[in-house]
Amino acid sequence: MTTALITGSTAGIGAAFARRLAADGHDLVLVARDTARLREQATELHDRHGIEAEVLTADLADDKGIEAVERRLADRRNPVDLLVNNAGFGHKGRYLEVPMSDELTMLKVHCEAVLRLTSAAVEAMRERGRGGVVNVASTAAFVPRGTYGASKAWVVQFTQGAAQDLAGHGVRLMALCPGFVRTEFHERAGMGTDNIPRWMWLDADKVAATALADLARGKSLSVPDPRYKVLMGASKLVPRDLLGGISSKTGRKYGPR
Repeated sequence: MTTALITGSTAGIGAAFARRLAADGHDLVLVARDTARLREQATELHDRHGIEAEVLTADLADDKGIEAVERRLADRRNPVDLLVNNAGFGHKGRYLEVPMSDELTMLKVHCEAVLRLTSAAVEAMRERGRGGVVNVASTAAFVPRGTYGASKAWVVQFTQGAAQDLAGHGVRLMALCPGFVRTEFHERAGMGTDNIPRWMWLDADKVAATALADLARGKSLSVPDPRYKVLMGASKLVPRDLLGGISSKTGRKYGPR
């Protein structure tokens, strides 16, 4: 029996990881800001799958929240074998339309928390010679599109670089880059989704299943759908200046309204 810690576990991709890992028999450490939702989720997963589900309330936009999760990841007596850094959010608005304090909070959650939690987990995993980390990024990492895309690009570069540095130590690191996924993400950001084509939407449970399969294969990057693999491959052929213009127009067409 192994243990997985999932941040942002109560909704969306995080909840999908929790369901899949519990069904596969893994004990869980569930991390989010809402204690009531965490307890409800833990009870449901325990009753359905017979696994142990620990609740850890933490806000990763706050140092105290990050420190609480760091301590849990560093616990050698109750080791975490898989870390899923899923917590994240989006902003409604373009550059300079979003308050600087909100931009900095995004960088805190998407970059600083990912760096600190990955480091805390990997240090203990390297000592044991086994373990895995999935850092949830986005296909937005591959196009020039504001602070959100920039923060997810950092997640991809950091994760793949760390994966190379840890090769041979028994620890796997992978950046997960889904496209549009049916979750609470857009609603929380106040973004409308009616203008996004139906073919662009992915299922959270399928995303989690594909990610875990790719991690088991030793991949350092997972784009969990053939449609988005084609789109990301095509984006590499387009000059960056032109891609930026296309991304901006696409964002106005398919982004928040």
